[in-house]
Amino acid sequence: MDDWFTIDEVDKGTYIISEYRHWEESHCYLLNGSEYSLLIDTGLGICNIYDQVEKLTDKPVIAIATHIHWDHIGGHKFFPNFYAHKNELNWLSGEFPLTIEQIRDMVVDRCDLPAGFDVKNYEFFQGKPTKVLQNNEIINIGGRFVQIVHTPGHSPGHMCFWEKENGYLFTGDLVYKDTLFAYFPSTDPEAYLSSLEQVSMLPVKRVFPAHHTLNIQPEILVRMRDAFRQLKVNGNLHHGSGAFEFGDWAVWL
Repeated sequence: MDDWFTIDEVDKGTYIISEYRHWEESHCYLLNGSEYSLLIDTGLGICNIYDQVEKLTDKPVIAIATHIHWDHIGGHKFFPNFYAHKNELNWLSGEFPLTIEQIRDMVVDRCDLPAGFDVKNYEFFQGKPTKVLQNNEIINIGGRFVQIVHTPGHSPGHMCFWEKENGYLFTGDLVYKDTLFAYFPSTDPEAYLSSLEQVSMLPVKRVFPAHHTLNIQPEILVRMRDAFRQLKVNGNLHHGSGAFEFGDWAVWL
């Protein structure tokens, strides 16, 4: 299982922990401050991400998920100090809208599974956060300040994380290069546009998505916003309107 994760260093205190052997190619981000480390998303939970994190920091770790989907909270069980948005607390207490069987099917879908992994033992993380987050809160990890930007659309409590001093925006499933999912009943296409309006106004220097290629530039925030605006003008910004392609990304509504 040692080769499940790939580690990339962004700067002296920021690391990307990726799961390239799964089709979703999930990325988690470790931000080290002088007092705490903040782990943005904990991946699929197929392998133990804690083993990687402890190599990269000696500070207490706060786990924070962009949203409460299985591929973002799979490693939360290793981090008892975790934060979550108020709008998805019910998903952490038995009200997630998919069955464990459906989740397990997606965990093993198009995946080069490590030896010894048995999906029958896979569980969807449940728990009570140590802190409930709201929009615009600032997390101070010691010399680094991360702002909560509530960005619903993909999910009700989806959050992006904005580190103004570095110009870093961690976008979760709101922005990445591939097909964005906004067709589930728990998604909201109109809210998705509002969220893109928010993040496209930030002076972003680097975009860090939760999936797929890391070669993604801040200009994509404006392109996505404009495309969603046009979808609304055309009467397509609603569930059931289909899939729309825009070159290096697409959206399924």
